[in-house]
This record gives sequence, C-alpha cells and structure tokens, in this order.
Amino acid sequence: MTRLKGEQVTIGYGDHVIVDNLDVQIPDGKITSIIGPNGCGKSTLLKALSRLLPIKSGAIKLDNADIHAQSTKEIAKKIAILPQSPEVADGLTVGELVSYGRFPHQKGFGRLSAEDKKEIDWAMRVTGTYDFRLRSINDLSGGQRQRVWIAMALAQRTDIIFLDEPTTYLDISHQLEILELITQLNKEQGCTIIMVLHDINQAVRFSDHLITMKNGDIVADGDTEDVLTKDILEKVFNIDVEISTDPRTGKPMLVTYDLCKKSYSEV
Repeated sequence: MTRLKGEQVTIGYGDHVIVDNLDVQIPDGKITSIIGPNGCGKSTLLKALSRLLPIKSGAIKLDNADIHAQSTKEIAKKIAILPQSPEVADGLTVGELVSYGRFPHQKGFGRLSAEDKKEIDWAMRVTGTYDFRLRSINDLSGGQRQRVWIAMALAQRTDIIFLDEPTTYLDISHQLEILELITQLNKEQGCTIIMVLHDINQAVRFSDHLITMKNGDIVADGDTEDVLTKDILEKVFNIDVEISTDPRTGKPMLVTYDLCKKSYSEV
C-alpha cells in the first residue's frame, strides 16, 4: 500500500535542477531509508516529499491528493518532520518544545486542551524524555535533544514521520539509541518512517525498504536484501565491497570495501 508518492517530480534551487522527472513510492507502515553519495539529492527529495521544498513540476501525492493543494494545517496532521540540525530558541524547556507538536490540532486562542496535555505527556514518556520535561533544551546532550525533537513529532500524532540524518553528530551508542527508538515507533505505533542515512549498515539494519540515489536519480529501490548488492553499491558509490550476513539480524552487511580502480571520469 502506498499513501505517499511522487510522480514525474522535478526539484531544484533557482535554475539548478537536482532531481529531474522522478517517480517514487513510499511503502505505508514501513521504515524507508534513502542512501547515496553526498550531493545526490537525498535531502532534496526528502524535503520535497514532506513539502518543505516546492517542486518545479510533477506532483507529490498523499492519499491521492496533491500535497500542495492541501492546507498547511491539514498536512501537519498527517506529516511530521525532523530536519537536520534543528535549532531552538534559548531557554525553551523540553515540555514547551514538545507542546509545539500540538499546534495543528489547536483551535481558538491556541491554549493547550486536556487532550493536548495528554498527548504531550504520552510523547515524552514514549521517548524517555518525561523526566527532564522542565529542563532547558540547551542543557541536554545531543542524544537527549534528538529524542525531544522526536517527541515533538510524535505529539503531532501523525502517521508519517520524516527524519533528515537523525544520527548526525551523535556517538555510536546514541545513534543506536535513536534508531532503536525509531524502530519501536514503527512497530508499536505503526508510523511510516522516511529518513536519510549515511551509514549503509545502519540503513540496512533498521529499514524495511531502501532507496538508493545517484546524481538525482533512483538507481534501485526495494527490500534491503535486494538493494544491498555488490553491483548496486559499485554503481552508486564507486566502491568494491565484500558483503556478508549480520549474525544478529540475518540481513546483509557491508564488511569491507575499497575504491574501485576505475577513474572518477568513468563513473
């Protein structure tokens, strides 16, 4: 089942086209990761699918309706977005930031209702941030801060969550913490997750579906086992890889790699 898709989408900045005439479908209820080399259009595609970035032509459709024909408030009830390196005002507490996730559901003067407060508490408890709800965001570690942003996205109570490089600048234990939380949200809450990741093994381990991109095009997409192959990784990243099986997950795992001997002019 596909609720979200792009049809013949062209995306760019000014006169510079990054993604040209692209078709993409996001499987519902799954975790999809977009991977590819720097500058290939991963984040550009993510921003377009989430309506953060306007498209030049084509259509992004959610529930068979063009997302650009729907109101911002209606879209915010369906889609939550965690951008890369989000910024927050100095002095804002965890609880205050998470409460912003309820904005699409508020009426009148924007006061928090009993239902809003219930959803905010739930989002903080699910993400393990409730105990520091009164602390300033500025006082938190990078991993804690990411959990708070995810809590804000959860407070929106959307079915679809976008995350742009959610593990950036985190150490390996905090990366695992965030990715395991994302997996938990998918399994227990049924959220459709779309994220951009740089680490190939993490993308395979924590995803059901992979989209591989190069030069603004989708080279391959599908189940992780079908996409993580020697030929596809050579084509996308110009690397000669050895692939094995992860003993803990049973999924394919990139063991080691070298640059292909061909010159960059041939890639």
